[in-house]
Amino acid sequence: MKVKQNHTAADPARIQQILETVMDPEVPVLSVMDLGIVRQILLPEDGGVEVIITPTYTGCPAMDVISMSIKVALLQQGYSPVKITTVLSPAWTTDWITVKGKQQLKAYGIAPPLPSHSVCTPALFQQEEAIQCPQCNSYNTVMISRFGSTACKALYRCNNCQEPFDYFKCH
Repeated sequence: MKVKQNHTAADPARIQQILETVMDPEVPVLSVMDLGIVRQILLPEDGGVEVIITPTYTGCPAMDVISMSIKVALLQQGYSPVKITTVLSPAWTTDWITVKGKQQLKAYGIAPPLPSHSVCTPALFQQEEAIQCPQCNSYNTVMISRFGSTACKALYRCNNCQEPFDYFKCH
């Protein structure tokens, strides 16, 4: 790892640009910014940077890699010291994924999450959501398993094109 020797002035816009290049290791088309896990960028008086992140779910195995990737990316651009702080509240929700991120998920072959319901009723829990196939755009799909390639995804199959695909579950 090559670290710049000069100290870079703390510029929140530049820091955000750098974080746009840090990709989620489980879904490498999503930056940590598009995923919505970066909650805040702080500029402490010591001249460093503190990045506040929220995991997609408690115990997400990718968070250690993401934290280290953020730290390395900022150090390589001359920011020092770098502190990564994880907060669990408020809990992350798929509503925090950017529009660009949802488009990138679909282009990658993963059905993006549907908007969360603002009011939950028992009837909603009984219904299966109509998930659009990211390959052919059909809604004629069926859930194969509540868990896909990772715990935050479900496995679906399109009845039209017969392709299996992951769906990034709402939560």
